[in-house]
Amino acid sequence: MRSRTESEVRELLRTSAAGLLERLPELADELVRRGRESDEAYRMTVPFEDHWKSTHEGLRIGITAILQPRHERRDVAYAQTVGRRRAEFGLPLDSLMRSYRLAAQVTWNGVIDIIGDQGQERLPALLRSATHLWHAIDRQAVAAADAYRRRENELLGRTNQRVNAMLDALLEGRADSAVAGVAADALGLPEHGRYAVVATRLPAQPDRVHRPDEIGGLRFLWRMRPDLEMAVVHLGDRELDDLVAALTPVVCASAGVSPVVDSLADLGTARRLAEVAMRTCSGTAPEIARLDRRLPAALVVCQPELAERLADGVLGPVIASPDGGVLLATLEAWLRCEGSAARAAAELYCHRNTVFNRVRRIEQLTGRSPARPLDVVELSLALDAVRLLPDT
Repeated sequence: MRSRTESEVRELLRTSAAGLLERLPELADELVRRGRESDEAYRMTVPFEDHWKSTHEGLRIGITAILQPRHERRDVAYAQTVGRRRAEFGLPLDSLMRSYRLAAQVTWNGVIDIIGDQGQERLPALLRSATHLWHAIDRQAVAAADAYRRRENELLGRTNQRVNAMLDALLEGRADSAVAGVAADALGLPEHGRYAVVATRLPAQPDRVHRPDEIGGLRFLWRMRPDLEMAVVHLGDRELDDLVAALTPVVCASAGVSPVVDSLADLGTARRLAEVAMRTCSGTAPEIARLDRRLPAALVVCQPELAERLADGVLGPVIASPDGGVLLATLEAWLRCEGSAARAAAELYCHRNTVFNRVRRIEQLTGRSPARPLDVVELSLALDAVRLLPDT
């Protein structure tokens, strides 16, 4: 009984396939029409001519496969071709899968039309043929989805490489106006706009670093370097204070922020200034340094030989004294507190008279008075040199 049913199934499928091939253009028209009416993604991403040709060919190959031995069938291979092409067009995978489900419906309706009312005795064979048909189309859909994902990953890899190459050119100052225009298209950014660059030191385990692409409503484009990480930030109408606020909960090491520049072509300059700003950070605690608020310290780190001479000439005697560490800490607190002995004493956990005594000791050793503006400039720059240059 089973062998008889299987024979009837094969005969029914052959009859159906022959009838479907005769109606091939009509079936392709219906499938394309229904697909484009029900799915905007197809209308937006796949040209009609390509959609119709690939649908017609897919139906032809799929229906012909019903009549062929398994080793001669080309339906799975063609489904893989379709999957790759749809990935290249940017069609969503869900839309591709819906098209195969719709193809199964249209093909099965075609089989019903061809078989028609041939009596109840053919019902078992008809049900079994449905299983064969839906299984074949499901196998094609799986092959198309696998090929789609592989091609999508290939395209994404190429896109990432292109984006990284563009970012490198911009950050290294190798981008003229022509390159900046191409980069704007590749990165999805305006060529002219308000930008800043962030430079941050990598933590001990950089492989675990994950920076979000959007923080606080600001878009970040991150680029890893051997010892630090860079980010191009499109500010729009936001200010640097907004950028610092967005970075604070994210970075776990010291970071430098460049001044605002007005175009992608200026990012090379911004990158250099962000690195300078980062070099003005000292100590182990993470801090975010804006260059526009660290200009004296930036001068120090950019001229280390002169800064070393300044540190030695101004604060050499203080450093050499037995209580040099305490005196330097007091001077730093005094300058940070704008000459307020009371505030400095609160920071240093001592009496305000102690602060006065230490400041007088610094005056005696350096010959500079915190009461004279020019002397304050020298003391401040020399202190930055001691703080930021490891050999001083």
